Amino acid sequence: MPGSGSFWARRIRPYLTPRSLSARVLWLTIEIILAVEIIILMPSLGREREAWLWDKITDAHLAAFSVAAAQDNEGGMLDQKTRQDLLKLSGSEEIRLLQPGKDILLLPSQGNLMLGDAINLQTETLLQSIWRAEKAVVGLSPTHVLIEATSPLDPSMQVQVVINGESLASHLRAYVGHIAALSVVIAVVTGLLVFAALDRLLVRPMRILTASIVGFRKDPVQAGQMNLSLLSSRGESEIADAAQELAAMQDELRAALWRNARLAAVGTAVAKISHDLRNILTSALLVSDRLQETADPVVKRAANTLIPAVERAVALVTRTVDFAREGPPAITRSNVVLRELVDEAATIVRSTDAALNIENLVPGSLVLSLDRTQIYRVLVNLMRNASEAGATQINLAIEGENGLTKLVFADNGPGLPKKVQEKLFQPFTGAGRRGGTGLGLVIARDLIRAHGGDLTLRSTGADGTVFVMGLAASETA
Repeated sequence: MPGSGSFWARRIRPYLTPRSLSARVLWLTIEIILAVEIIILMPSLGREREAWLWDKITDAHLAAFSVAAAQDNEGGMLDQKTRQDLLKLSGSEEIRLLQPGKDILLLPSQGNLMLGDAINLQTETLLQSIWRAEKAVVGLSPTHVLIEATSPLDPSMQVQVVINGESLASHLRAYVGHIAALSVVIAVVTGLLVFAALDRLLVRPMRILTASIVGFRKDPVQAGQMNLSLLSSRGESEIADAAQELAAMQDELRAALWRNARLAAVGTAVAKISHDLRNILTSALLVSDRLQETADPVVKRAANTLIPAVERAVALVTRTVDFAREGPPAITRSNVVLRELVDEAATIVRSTDAALNIENLVPGSLVLSLDRTQIYRVLVNLMRNASEAGATQINLAIEGENGLTKLVFADNGPGLPKKVQEKLFQPFTGAGRRGGTGLGLVIARDLIRAHGGDLTLRSTGADGTVFVMGLAASETA
């Protein structure tokens, strides 16, 4: 039949493959149901044995009644063939009725019987019945067994019956076969129903999630999310929550990939033009220096305004190139007296903001293995950010934790807006002031991480902002 092979490969074989989740669910369900059926079968087998033996007691008493009635009517004993027929019909080898003070042998066997066991049904427990039933099924019961019990038809009469153990074993084997076949049918049908339900509720959603992950890995830009949207619309469930979170994560990763692609393009473009642009700016800076030497006060004031603008342009190009460069920034370590480095950065920042008070609480004996230039850039950046945000007081102190020296930078500014906090360390998005590039804190954190530490925001609010820089293990001079 055309297409039957592909249908088998696509629709049937995945459910029978041991490694597939569908097959595991199906076979696990069948195995559990069969195990439960086996546990239930044991007491059922014991009960079935008891019922069969009680039926033999009843049949034996009825046969005895027939013999007694025939003797009363005919006034004599029944012939041997009739007795054997009655024993055969009752399924017994020998029947004996006992009354108080009397022992009446009504239907004896043809020869001497070798009794292998004697059982009193009224004193036998269920566990004993289960054990004897199991022995009978596996062929370990004796050939002839004496069964004794009070007659269900006449409580004043005791009935003793010798039965053939093989007859009981054959009956129990047939019962076990019937129950086993029924259990298999129930297990398969139940397993298929449970599988169908779980396949719809769990397995198919898992396949959709897996396919979405695989598709996103192969093509994160063009991978569709239609199936994830269908899963997300299934109400409140773990699968819907997982689909929603996966879709959100993919959206965020797409945005990150898009930003990284744009950043790569910007970095490549800036790297190509930075050399020529620096030459142009250098020429402008030289001309501006000469203009400062002129005697015309108007030209001199213009030069004083132009020079800082050109210097800022050069610094912006440098920062952008440094950020776009692949790999961590290069670090050249040397022993640095941290207090002196903080004072140098504070002197530069106070030259542009005389109202800013910077309190240096770093111990003068603290010497760290740092890149002096890079840490200087970080300190100046943080101080200028605080000054431009409106802070009038900056405190720098040292904390130690697990062998790591931490420089705590605290200001009394108005704090960072919540929108800025969410994207504080994201390039081109975390600028807290108009005209900012959003690269200052990003580059500062990269520099601190290159030293083996990290730059984190501890707190921010109306009382000020606190940054923490993890630097390195300290070395005293």
